[in-house]
Amino acid sequence: VCDVADAAQVDALRDRAVERFGTAHVICNNAGVSAGGPVWEHTDDDWAWVLGVNLFGVIHGIRAFTPLFIAQGEGHIVNTASMAGLTSMPFSSMYNVSKHSVVTLSETLFADLAMTGNADVGVSVLCPGWVQTRIHEAGRNRPEGAATAEVDEERAAMRAGFADYIGSLIASGLEPAEVAAMVVDAIRTRRFYILTHPEWSPMITGRTDRIVNGEGPRLPEMPRA
Repeated sequence: VCDVADAAQVDALRDRAVERFGTAHVICNNAGVSAGGPVWEHTDDDWAWVLGVNLFGVIHGIRAFTPLFIAQGEGHIVNTASMAGLTSMPFSSMYNVSKHSVVTLSETLFADLAMTGNADVGVSVLCPGWVQTRIHEAGRNRPEGAATAEVDEERAAMRAGFADYIGSLIASGLEPAEVAAMVVDAIRTRRFYILTHPEWSPMITGRTDRIVNGEGPRLPEMPRA
């Protein structure tokens, strides 16, 4: 058990892995949580929880394991972002911010390793679409006592309906084992970007084209499984 938002616990995880197996060869920074709603309604505690797990969990994993991989001259780091790290879906501000951060963190890690002569350490960033996880129920892992914004009944009903809708899309998504196989292949072939849903690629290219062309964002259509 490891709370990835706690740097000391991630360090302890590394130390136990080395003690048990002699070293480590792959680190998958995969923990994730999410909470929905308009960006202006999230509390500081909301932000601290989501960024603590989704972003600082990855930061702690990189800091704890990368020096080990550099010292032994090999290893591979897999950071889980999301299609939400390449697009900007509504009512997902905290999740989007954390996952965009993981994408650029991974790209910078790749560049830093190359610039320092440590390109033998591989990096991949996983950007999945809908996968059959329970992330839409992430509130079950929320720290006790963390403040949430008070909303009226209508707003609460809207949030619940949106969560149910997302849950139905997740339930129709890929099996986790399918994604795991893609990750293993990316490690073996040293592929950086892992996109599990190529049919969603127009969302990425459309956003990039609008940026380059000086256009504003559009309300994206919620992709199906």
